[in-house]
Amino acid sequence: MAAKTQEFSISSLQAKPSKELEDGIKKAKEELFNLRFQSVTGSLSNPSRVKKLHKGIARMNTLLRERELGIIEEPAPKETDKGKKKKATSEAPKDAKDAEKA
Repeated sequence: MAAKTQEFSISSLQAKPSKELEDGIKKAKEELFNLRFQSVTGSLSNPSRVKKLHKGIARMNTLLRERELGIIEEPAPKETDKGKKKKATSEAPKDAKDAEKA
């Protein structure tokens, strides 16, 4: 039995913001398009990937719709981005003071 992929698991998809889900749907549809061409030409190496992509796209669409209806909430933005911005702005005045002293 093959190892279960975490790429389209519900828990990993729920942790992503809506923008990332929309980007993921777009990338998955592009990959599905390419796999269909490979299937027609007979050069498809992993036929089960098509089924996984279909299910992944459906899961992402379902999560987006649930958020739209208010069934589930979008995850909060990460705190690390805010901390970096504060740190960068606090360093700028120090550099300006050092420049005035020199």
